Amino acid sequence: MAPPNEPVNSRTLDLIKTDSLFDLCEGKFTVKGVPLLHDVPENVFFSSFSSICKPSESNAPPSLLKKILAFSHKGGFFGFNHETPSDRLMNSLGSFNGKDFVSIFRFKTWWSTQWVGKSGSDLQMETQWILLEIPEIKSYVVIIPIIEKGFRSALFPGSNDHFMICAESGSTKVKESSFNSIAYVHFNENPYDLMKEAYSVLRVHLNTFKLLEEKTIPNLADKFGWCTWDAFYLTVNPVGVFHGLDDFTKGGVEPRFVIIDDGWQSISIDGANPNEDAKNLVLGGEQMTARLYRFDECDKFKKYESGLLLGPNSPPFNPKTIKELITKGIEHEHLGKQRDKAILSKSSDLAEIESKIKKVIKEIDDLFGGDQSSTSSVPKSECGSLCCKKKEYGLKAFTKDLRTKFKGLDDVYVWHALCGAWGGVRPGTTHLNTKIVPCKLSPGLDGTMVDLAVVKLVEGSIGLVDPNQANDFYDSMHSYLAESGVTGVKVDAIHCLEYVCSEHGGRVDLAKAYYEGLTKSIAKNFNGNGIIASMQQCNDFFFLGTNQVSMARVGDDFWFQDPNGDPMGAFWLQGVHMIHCSYNSLWMGNMIQPDWDMFLSDHICAKFHAGSRAICGGPIYLSDSVGSHDFDLIKKLVFPDGTIPKCIHFPLPTRDCLFKNPLFDQTTVLKIWNFNKYGGVIGAFNCQGAGWDPKEHKFRGFPECYKPITGTVHVTEVEWNQKKEASDLGKAEEYVVYFNQAEELSFMTQKSEPIQFTIQPSTFELYSFIPVTKLGGSIKFAPIGLTNMFNSGGTILGLEYVESGAKIKVKGGGNFLAYSSESPKKFQLNGSDVDFKWLSDGKLSLNLPWIEEACGVSDLSILF
Repeated sequence: MAPPNEPVNSRTLDLIKTDSLFDLCEGKFTVKGVPLLHDVPENVFFSSFSSICKPSESNAPPSLLKKILAFSHKGGFFGFNHETPSDRLMNSLGSFNGKDFVSIFRFKTWWSTQWVGKSGSDLQMETQWILLEIPEIKSYVVIIPIIEKGFRSALFPGSNDHFMICAESGSTKVKESSFNSIAYVHFNENPYDLMKEAYSVLRVHLNTFKLLEEKTIPNLADKFGWCTWDAFYLTVNPVGVFHGLDDFTKGGVEPRFVIIDDGWQSISIDGANPNEDAKNLVLGGEQMTARLYRFDECDKFKKYESGLLLGPNSPPFNPKTIKELITKGIEHEHLGKQRDKAILSKSSDLAEIESKIKKVIKEIDDLFGGDQSSTSSVPKSECGSLCCKKKEYGLKAFTKDLRTKFKGLDDVYVWHALCGAWGGVRPGTTHLNTKIVPCKLSPGLDGTMVDLAVVKLVEGSIGLVDPNQANDFYDSMHSYLAESGVTGVKVDAIHCLEYVCSEHGGRVDLAKAYYEGLTKSIAKNFNGNGIIASMQQCNDFFFLGTNQVSMARVGDDFWFQDPNGDPMGAFWLQGVHMIHCSYNSLWMGNMIQPDWDMFLSDHICAKFHAGSRAICGGPIYLSDSVGSHDFDLIKKLVFPDGTIPKCIHFPLPTRDCLFKNPLFDQTTVLKIWNFNKYGGVIGAFNCQGAGWDPKEHKFRGFPECYKPITGTVHVTEVEWNQKKEASDLGKAEEYVVYFNQAEELSFMTQKSEPIQFTIQPSTFELYSFIPVTKLGGSIKFAPIGLTNMFNSGGTILGLEYVESGAKIKVKGGGNFLAYSSESPKKFQLNGSDVDFKWLSDGKLSLNLPWIEEACGVSDLSILF
């Protein structure tokens, strides 16, 4: 955590540099004299950092202020004037062509991803930032649309190489005609430093959010967990959750957190009894028009009786029933789409489709009623002991039983939408002032992908709690949950606020009210950081909502198959997910700990996902169905105690990938770099085979790209200077390179030729770069770690070189590997001599046991 704020003194402000690197003159915008933009309109102006930003008014810690003032000459602000005030103003910022850029744009209301091009006209709608390469001076410039007054902004493509900025309030009652600082521009020779500096400046300038370095991330960030979503969808219930956790424990890995996703809340559908739960729901789309009618759990959780699952005769669970329900739910959803098409086309097939829908609904109802123990009802405990005379019920009893059974379960999170449920809160059912507000989408979202959630929200409107009661709203939910043993929340559907902001001062004012309420509640009820933000990948959330939030999703949902029916979607969607996560982390990682989302261990591309999660630097969690696990795979990611060999940073694309398209250019392998405590790592992933189609406004398969790709990797592609703890690792004379999948060793110096590779579709390789140390003047040594783990280097917790050898602290069980140019004279495990294996190629190995009493940590002494 940052130290308490100290007053900013005049000596600190003296550090401001006023000699800007940018210049705007006669329609030409230059950086260090190099033209960046042409044809800049006369109504656009550029202001230096010092003329706009007021550091003395910021609550940023002095250390941060000192940093940003030192590079203040590298940045400035665009503004523009219009004659007529409006709630939505569009203006060109100029044109460019022939310059490589990478950008992030919103492809759905909630989700954003990478896009590359060479011209202002190549941008996509709702672009959140654009990073331009300036090869003439081996540098980079980022342009970030931001917030000013009651307006947020985004970039759009224009004609004739122009790109546009759109400033919008979201309310016809909130109008402006001019802006002084609606976009921020920053320069640096290093693209990663550039993003860090730019968002540091904006943190001080806007003073509405905090950087990740100022916050404490949640406890679950370095642990293994399970989310109930893909396992159950809306059929989630206490018995199933219990058996799911028990599955993992019996399989040899202990989840340290569980996220009870959508399906636990008390929701009802308009027209039905306002005080009864909606019945027999399976998939997400079915309840997106439903509304919260009370803040506690729905009946299937409320009727849970303490001790039910702890006795010898705890109720059984049949995962087959859940899978059948999900299959029927998918069939129902597809029939619903067919019905909508038939209505639009006035097809004669409508009656037949309606008949099929009724049949499927009947089958779903029968499945719910035919196996009570595995779906909605909860049987009563038959325990007759004295300890059970006084029974507890509901969520509190359930979480207490979970912790009694699963001793390592540190956290229980539950899901909720930002407005309560998908459809908000039902008027008249709580003490809050709630109104049904129709959803109105910004014109900028016309270019986004068709989304079932958006369709349903527009169909059903949102029950919006008065923003003046946002504090009460969140505290009412969260205080009950905290009292019930819940330690955090996953908050979804965050950007639905922009649909309903018109009568509440616009999107900025409404967002401020809601985020303030959420912030206060998280601080009060969930230790200040017990939250995962999701469906939140738009700039106004990050600029307004991350004062307290320290972990958030950086990718769209894990999709195990294409919901639109492309059979190859089971493959190409997985590469798309990795592109979302890695490029989004370039900006989001400055404000939050990137969360790469869950996946299924038994999916056809599970290993592909596992390789990326191994080096994601955040939590690793699955959404496996009960009884459907690949424990051999899971144990390459997770220690038996539910901790993980975690990288100390989050992965970002290597420089040679920044301005490329690793999805469908047929030449680029996605490479992402990260650090362990004693080495670097680069993951190379063949994600080719899919991508965004600007004409169809959706992601689709590009089957011609789904093929083996060649490439290279080099130790200099690890950005060692991005983490203070790693900077010295980048100065070694020589490195051992370990290929995790090929199980090979190689050697490399800063001046070596790069390593050549060919990677098959939907596969990967992890390259660990470990500095070589000379012992006794001639013996070369480098510890690699446990090779049975994907992130082998992350298993090394401690390393000390002594005169005669090395002392290493390793966590985990399995094959420990090091490189040693000579055979050691002695190898000790926890103080005792042990036999080891040394080969002439330098591979030194020892099989380590998992020692439960030592939490799996072993002390190795290697003496020469």
